[in-house]
Amino acid sequence: MRHFIFLVVSIVGLLFSQISSAQSYPSKPVKLIVPFAPGGPIDQTARIISQKMSDMWGQSVIVENRTGANGIISAEYAFNAPADGYTLLFSVIHHSVMPSLKSNLSYDIEKDFIPISSVAIYPIILVVNNNFPAKSVPELIQYAQANPDKLTFGHSGYGGGTHLAGVLFNMQAKVKVRDVPYKGSAPAMADLLGGHVDMMFSDAPTAMQHILAGKLRPLAISTSGRLGTLPSVPNFTEVGLPNYNAYSWGGISVKNGTPKDIVVKLNQDMVKLLNDPNIKERFTQIGAEPQPSSSNQYAAFIHSEILKWSDVVKQGQIKID
Repeated sequence: MRHFIFLVVSIVGLLFSQISSAQSYPSKPVKLIVPFAPGGPIDQTARIISQKMSDMWGQSVIVENRTGANGIISAEYAFNAPADGYTLLFSVIHHSVMPSLKSNLSYDIEKDFIPISSVAIYPIILVVNNNFPAKSVPELIQYAQANPDKLTFGHSGYGGGTHLAGVLFNMQAKVKVRDVPYKGSAPAMADLLGGHVDMMFSDAPTAMQHILAGKLRPLAISTSGRLGTLPSVPNFTEVGLPNYNAYSWGGISVKNGTPKDIVVKLNQDMVKLLNDPNIKERFTQIGAEPQPSSSNQYAAFIHSEILKWSDVVKQGQIKID
C-alpha cells in the first residue's frame, strides 16, 4: 500500500510539474536561431514572428543569425543547446537536403529535432534580365536546347532552394543551363541585374522588389495558381512543366527531449500567430505564404522533402565539398 501511495503521489507530482512548466513558459528570453544573414527572406520572416511571439508571451524572442555551411552551423548550435524550449531553430529547406549531400552530419534533422510547425513557403520565380532574348519559358527552353551549356543561372549556394530549383528545371525541361554559385541570394541577384548571369530561380521575396520596379522579367512561378501580387505571371504548369514543384520553405523546430507540454504550447501559439490577419498581410508583402500546421504535419512534410531532394541530388549528380 505504501508503494502504491508513493507511485500515485509521484505521478500526480509529475503531471503537476508538466502543467506548471507549460503555464510558466517562457519565463526568460527565447532564442530563435536563423541559418542565414540578416536581410534575407528567412531572416525577414523570423523577425516578423519573433516580434509577435514577444508580444504574445511578454518575453523577448531574440533572433540569432548563425550562418554558414548551408544551415549546418545553425542546426548544430540548436542541437547542442539544452532541450528546454528556449532555443528554437528556424528549420529550412537546406536542412532537408544536407542529409543527401553530407554523410557525416553531427545531428539527424528528423531524430534529433521535434518539428513545431511549418511557418512559410516561398514560391520560386524564374526571372531573367530585361535584355534576355526569351520572353517566355517555351522560348527559353527552345533557346537552351539549341545552345547547350551557353546559358547560366545564379543561385545562393549548393543545396539551397534556388540551386535545386534550377537543377530540377534542367531535368524536367531537358536542357543544360549551367549553375553559378554565390554566397547568398543578394550577390546572385546583383549579378543577374548586372547581366553577368542569364537567369535566376529566385525565392519570391528576393525577386519581388526588382520585378515590381521593372528591372526583371518574370517568366513563371512555382505555385499551383497565380500569385496575387503578380497575377499576369503564369505558373510552371501553364507553360508546359506540370511536374515542376520547387519552392523554399521555413518552419520552427526544437531539440528532441523538449517537454511535451512546451511543444504543444509552442505549436498552439505558432498556429494562432500565423492565422493572424496582420501577420498574413506582412508575409504577403515580402512574397511569403503562411503555412501553419500541426507538429505531425510538419514532420511529414520534412520527411517528404528529404526523399524528394534525395532523388534530385542523385539524378542531378550534385556534389558538395
